[in-house]
Amino acid sequence: MAPPNPSVRYLLSLLGSIRKESFGLERMRHLVAELGHPELSPGIVHIAGTNGKGSTAAMIESGLRSAGRSVGLYTSPHLSRINERFLVNGQEVSDEALAGAIEPVRRANEQVVAKYGRSAHPTFFESVTAVALVLFREAGLEHMIIETGLGGRLDASNVVRSELAVITRVNRDHEQYLGLDLAGIAAEKGAIVKPGGRVVMGLQADEARRALLGCFERADADVIDVESDWSAQQASSEAGRWRFEAVGRDKLVKIELAIAGKHQVENALTAVATLCALNVRRAEIEDGLRRAKWPGRLEFASSNPAVLLDAAHNPDGARALAEFLRREARGRRVTLIYGSSRDKAVDEVAAWLFPAADHVVLTRSRVQRAASPEALLQTAGHHHTNIETADTIDEALQLASAAASSDDWIVVAGSLFLVGEARELLG
Repeated sequence: MAPPNPSVRYLLSLLGSIRKESFGLERMRHLVAELGHPELSPGIVHIAGTNGKGSTAAMIESGLRSAGRSVGLYTSPHLSRINERFLVNGQEVSDEALAGAIEPVRRANEQVVAKYGRSAHPTFFESVTAVALVLFREAGLEHMIIETGLGGRLDASNVVRSELAVITRVNRDHEQYLGLDLAGIAAEKGAIVKPGGRVVMGLQADEARRALLGCFERADADVIDVESDWSAQQASSEAGRWRFEAVGRDKLVKIELAIAGKHQVENALTAVATLCALNVRRAEIEDGLRRAKWPGRLEFASSNPAVLLDAAHNPDGARALAEFLRREARGRRVTLIYGSSRDKAVDEVAAWLFPAADHVVLTRSRVQRAASPEALLQTAGHHHTNIETADTIDEALQLASAAASSDDWIVVAGSLFLVGEARELLG
């Protein structure tokens, strides 16, 4: 892989560990002001949630393109290249276009520091979010789909003025930053809804649902409640991909998903409700969701033996992957290659994933905050009796492949960074 150009190197130089004290919107407000307020662009769809926000965003983006709309999609993190975070009309931005958007952000960062001091220098995620807003504004798009990074209320993306907010299922994750209280976590995510705005609320646990509805009431928001307004009927699957009828109060949309996993039915309902709210027609919704893709999530990246990639970095994602394996891998020997960042609920994730495999290989990605295989073994080794360790994903894949037959499955999970590295190795 070619080294990044100087503009990208500048952006990556801002990377650092997440610090709770760095959360807040003041730096971001200074930054967008210097950039001429791209956060006020029309047509912004702002998405928050714990699980499913990325795949839901991908479905919404695909549906809008099927309707002939011009659309940008900003998500995080990336698998292999930072360009993946920015899609314009379904295509990754070019290196040249990305560099062209980074340069004004670099200059704006310098102006912020000159006016407010070093402590006001925007963070990596704030700068990347600003790059997305500049890219999409310059492209003159009808819609910008902006995914939150962490939380919602203090997330860098929460400077936007959205046409529509979307909240996918809220669960516990990033507890050291958001706390352990589900209602509190939901309130953080619900805070992306602007006064008098519109919001689509996906299916929620009761505690999160009550907290979100409280947020929406205080914001005097117009609420589209997926649980009350939509249901999935006549659901069936083939090779892990689901088809069903999305039935609304006065609508019926026939859905065939390209993205695998039963949990995607729930995400698809949220996407359908969102697309209806954006006045996308039934046939366009059906076409869009049939075409939608979300790399690195229940994605088969190789065969003989099959290698399945899925981030599954929190308990809810781990449960969904474990259910997929129990349903689809019956009779096959499964080797799980697992790695995780240090800030994740490793023991709880392992409790779901490890019993779904016959053999577990613990490894780590190249990122600084990855847990070592030895630390993973100490924390979660009690969940399986057949565990090995490998220093890198390359070694882990070689170890798993050497012992696998053509009918076996190798599953890489636990970290999106690890999935990205495996995806690169597998071409």
